[in-house]
Formats: sequence, C-alpha cells, structure tokens
Amino acid sequence: METRLNLFDTTTGTKVGKRFYATSLVLAESALPKSLQDLLSLRISQINGCGFCVDIHAKDAEKAGETSLRLNLLAAWKHTTVFTDAERAALALAEEGTRITEPGEVVSDATWAEARKHFDDEQMAALTCLIALMNASNRMALMTNSLGGGYEPGAFATLD
Repeated sequence: METRLNLFDTTTGTKVGKRFYATSLVLAESALPKSLQDLLSLRISQINGCGFCVDIHAKDAEKAGETSLRLNLLAAWKHTTVFTDAERAALALAEEGTRITEPGEVVSDATWAEARKHFDDEQMAALTCLIALMNASNRMALMTNSLGGGYEPGAFATLD
C-alpha cells in the first residue's frame, strides 16, 4: 500500500494544510480543554478509519499526558467508566456529527442538549468546528491513502 499523493508536496495542498493548521491553533486557544480536543480528534479518526490521523492524535494525546488506559478504551467509551460526563457528551456529539452521511441525517436534539449541559456557546462552537475540521482532515488523508506509523509529535509545527 502506498500513499497516492503527498498533499504537502503540492502548492495547493501546502496552502490548505497551513490554513487547517492555523484553524487548529484557533481551536487550541479556545475554552475547550486541550485534553478533550485530543480525545475527540482521535475518536473521530478511529470512526473514519484514518490510520494517518489516528497515529497523529494518539501520539499527541500521549505526549500531552493522556493515560494509556483512556486511549486504549476510547473506541469503546460507551462501555467504560473512565470518561467524565462532559467527555461522554462531547464524544456522543462527535460520533453523531461524524456519522452524518445521508441527506437529512442530523445530530439528535437529545445529544445536542446533553452537550449543552456541559459546554457554553464558545465551547459548543469549538466542538462543532473541531468535529467538522477533523472529518475534513480524515477525508483528505483517506483519499490520498496517507499512511499512519511515521508521525513524530510536533511535526506540523513547521506549517505555521
């Protein structure tokens, strides 16, 4: 299996990559906890089957201090006791937001309401943007067959 296209070897891909990275910096500065952003990015990437992004976000979360127990249980978070109610609400929102695939499908009112119990408007905006950005990132990596396994934490810092 080989990567079809390294987007960063192209002018357009590099420009878009820099803007995605800049957007991620805005999210990093938001009121949404970084640890939660790491978990959501990893979970969305798991759902989408993006090895490239799973590699990135698992390593970044681990480097930021996330425990191996929580990282190992993330794919089965609904059947664990290691995530807070706020994390569970955000994970449910991320899963429903990621699984919108058919016309008319939406995040349920119940899932949105549960997230609203834990997050204010600024945090909900950050959650919404993070979920959308991660799904777009996963799709670009999957379309180009970008492969996981070689990421070194901090490698994208050179994009700014």
